[in-house]
Amino acid sequence: MTHSSKAGLNVRQRSREWFDFLQAFWFILCVWSTQTRTMSPPALRPLLGLMTCTLLLMSPPCVSCHPAQNAAQTGTDLKEQLGTFGLDFGWRNLTCPACKAIFTVLDVALLSSVNKERVAHAVSEACIRLHLADELVCRNITELFRDDFIRALQQSLLWPTEACAVLVGPACGTFDIYAPWNITLPKVPKPPVTPPSPPQPGSPQSRVLFLTDIHWDKDYKTGSAADCKEPLCCREDSGVPKWKRREAGYWGTYSKCDLPLRTLENLLENAAKAGPWDWVYWTGDIPAHNVWFQTRDQQLTELTVISKLIHKYLGANVSVYPAVGNHESTPVNSFPPPFVHGNRSSAWLYDKMAEEWALWLPEQALKTLRYGGFYTVEIQPGLRVVSLNMNFCARENFWLMVNSTDPANQLQWLVHVLQASEDRGEKVHIIGHIPPGLCLSSWSWNYYHIVNRYESTITGQFFGHTHLDEFQMFYDEETLSRPLGVAFIAPSVTTYVNLNPGYRVYYVDGNYKDSSRLVLDHETYILNLTEANHNPKAPGNPVQDPKWSLLYRATEAYGLSSLFPSDHNALLRNFINDDRSFQKFWYLRHKGHVSESCKEACKTTMLCFLRSGRSDELDNCDQLNGFSGNLARAARKTLC
Repeated sequence: MTHSSKAGLNVRQRSREWFDFLQAFWFILCVWSTQTRTMSPPALRPLLGLMTCTLLLMSPPCVSCHPAQNAAQTGTDLKEQLGTFGLDFGWRNLTCPACKAIFTVLDVALLSSVNKERVAHAVSEACIRLHLADELVCRNITELFRDDFIRALQQSLLWPTEACAVLVGPACGTFDIYAPWNITLPKVPKPPVTPPSPPQPGSPQSRVLFLTDIHWDKDYKTGSAADCKEPLCCREDSGVPKWKRREAGYWGTYSKCDLPLRTLENLLENAAKAGPWDWVYWTGDIPAHNVWFQTRDQQLTELTVISKLIHKYLGANVSVYPAVGNHESTPVNSFPPPFVHGNRSSAWLYDKMAEEWALWLPEQALKTLRYGGFYTVEIQPGLRVVSLNMNFCARENFWLMVNSTDPANQLQWLVHVLQASEDRGEKVHIIGHIPPGLCLSSWSWNYYHIVNRYESTITGQFFGHTHLDEFQMFYDEETLSRPLGVAFIAPSVTTYVNLNPGYRVYYVDGNYKDSSRLVLDHETYILNLTEANHNPKAPGNPVQDPKWSLLYRATEAYGLSSLFPSDHNALLRNFINDDRSFQKFWYLRHKGHVSESCKEACKTTMLCFLRSGRSDELDNCDQLNGFSGNLARAARKTLC
């Protein structure tokens, strides 16, 4: 592309952005004016005047207001190719200028607490008119988020540019409140690093069942429309399908649908038969994706039902170690740090978790669970698990606009746990919901720093959230070339979006003296919906007792002897040089149900994601490959 054509593209992009800004600003202003007609002129005049002045100050001179023609095609392609399956509703549906316009109005309006109702109505109307979601979704989600979001916004010190940088992404501005911060490491020297070696043949292994992203939809209805205008389909209110092949299946559906309870029960029944299990990791997200219409009572009921089902099918002798997902709360992603008290705090959720999980966790673990949603437990002599509340690192958690510096002191607590384990010679597994490479940059940087310091202690990292079968690499901070850790990202139980239901089994170096406790292998099991929903012996009917089948075993699929960090690093290099190997990964990543291959920009995007256990690495890879921030934004577009 020539310099002149690039300049022309930039002008068109800026034109589009400011067109969006003007449209959003004046629309909200009109709605606000309608709502404030009952105000006396002296009260209304300064408010409108300040808004108008803000608009004039922010408007650039000599800019055309015609939308750009295909100006952001590359970014759109990357978002589609990465396919992290966010909801149709989300802050990232907004352009940056439109977001700034909305927050400019909000900042001014919320100077007076009497304006909350008017603000909520204006935002709801903006959501509808700007096509961020369907009208019903806009109205319900505005009502659901109103009190928490306005409370967080009033307590924050963010300017509109900073708020939009938080919610839309760093390309939309800078955010001083998220300036770099550092946890404190003990002054104990890092022990010499000994590269891991495979265990002796016949050494004990631990079989670990891993469940994540269940997303049970209690309103799932067989025969309902699998394609609907709402963000979640296959439900009582989804309507009738236009043609039979797009109706909700008995066991699940390839669409933007979650699961009926019978599918989860069938999974647990089959998993129990496939045991025994040494223990279970369960990394959250119980409720369905109907985030615009959820209540606390509903969330707690579903937490209770699923916890009791897991205990019922897997038995009283199997320990389960859960982690908190981003969907456990309502509003979704709303996890205020412990300094928020009263009805707006997360005590309603953490207390119920402690009650339901007391079967599996000791009192000391329940104490920190009630405090901040995290805990640590000794699994076996020599092995400890740490369950992190990854919502304290999530960009979508709007409470972090108030203060994002190590919320709940969780990372400092993690350092204390790891140092004590190092002193005792323990190995540590870390579990959580959101992968650290998708976290806010300062949180992600500090976590990466901790993993580097305690690389000989942390022998496993296990996450979910993306619904896909992936991993992210950790390298030494000095050269970013020596592999020292892997964050395993397991596939979801749910079908959301266009997936087979699935679960993961990890084979870990077992319980014996000097065990590395590293992951040696893993398997992924799926329920093939094409087969399960169509019984060849009874056409038109589902299979009554479908079997979950092995999709692949990692060492066999990729020709590896083990799954140590060095093996994953070699696998990444192989993906670059051998496209057949990469396309196999792409197929397995989608649990055996993918419509097309991944080439060129899509492949580069994916390789950057796999290498980026730290969010700023994703940004660097993004810029080096000429994606201008679109790759990182696409990778972080996860409301799963």
